[in-house]
Amino acid sequence: MDFRVYKKQILLSAFLLLIVFSIHAQLGGRYAFSFLEQPISARLAALGGNQASINDNDLNVGFVNPSFINPEMDNMLALNYVNYFAGSNFASVSYANTFNKAGSFMGTIQFMDYGKFDYADEAGNTGGTFGASDFAMTIGWGRQLDSLFSIGAAAKLIYSFYEGYNSFGFAVDVAGTYESKTGWTMSIIARNMGLQVTTYTSGVRDPLPFNLQYAISKRLDHVPFRFSVIYDHIEKWDLTYNDPANPPGGTDPITGEPIEQSGIAKFGDQLIRHFIIGGEVYIGKNLVLRGGYNFRRRAEMKVVSKPGMVGFSWGLGVRISKFKINYSRSAHHLIGSPNYLTLTVDIDAFSNDKVVRF
Repeated sequence: MDFRVYKKQILLSAFLLLIVFSIHAQLGGRYAFSFLEQPISARLAALGGNQASINDNDLNVGFVNPSFINPEMDNMLALNYVNYFAGSNFASVSYANTFNKAGSFMGTIQFMDYGKFDYADEAGNTGGTFGASDFAMTIGWGRQLDSLFSIGAAAKLIYSFYEGYNSFGFAVDVAGTYESKTGWTMSIIARNMGLQVTTYTSGVRDPLPFNLQYAISKRLDHVPFRFSVIYDHIEKWDLTYNDPANPPGGTDPITGEPIEQSGIAKFGDQLIRHFIIGGEVYIGKNLVLRGGYNFRRRAEMKVVSKPGMVGFSWGLGVRISKFKINYSRSAHHLIGSPNYLTLTVDIDAFSNDKVVRF
């Protein structure tokens, strides 16, 4: 048998097997480096979360789905900043380059700063301050197998320190994508498979925030609109969190006791928490409006008496000369919504007539 004939099929099968064998149920408990779950850019946040099925040479989508890293991203730069809660700040920078023989690569540095905290004793007496931060450095690689299939992988080095406690770890993402001739894009992505090498405290090793996703998107043929859907956490069916103050079935208005969900209602609640939906409306060549809805975020974070817009997100993107600027807000809770800002530039556009597009 000539294995060279089946090279593409063998490579794709190997990636998919690696994804399948990586599955392990872990959610809702204690895990290290939870900042890795945060959307890295304004566009991803506007679409409800890490929407990983849009293949239009966006570096930040390539970060969450390395099978999209390709030669068209060569010499592109992306800067992201998030004004997070309670004085926390989240920033990242990504750059892509293609090498003739090695392929297309993308490097990303993430930084999460939680601000300053006061030292205090049991009596509430304060004295001095300390800091807390998370870092991650990621190198991603992507390869187009043929006109329909692509694969990718990314390796992460992770470090965090909280006052005198610190931890180091590593993780790997793998992804495979199928793009049909009719415009459908479908991806399966295994994110944050790894290990906490050094721990905050001796003998306590926490898992990483592993997530196995199935993502699908399509830009409609005759309408300037693209929709995206993620089925999140394939590896675990029950994502419900039993909060006594906010039970899934609500509370009895008379007794105040939790209301037990029926079988159908319970099944529906567990199913819907896996989905994240998003959409983009293209207005001309230089403006994009975006919106998204995260079912699980709303279920977990809303206040029953005043749910508001929790779980919803929105944003916009504009192209100004050589630059693409994206802004978004994502409603996590009634206390506020983080602001996301992204600046992307194709450096080659300054030296030639290359057109910058959405």
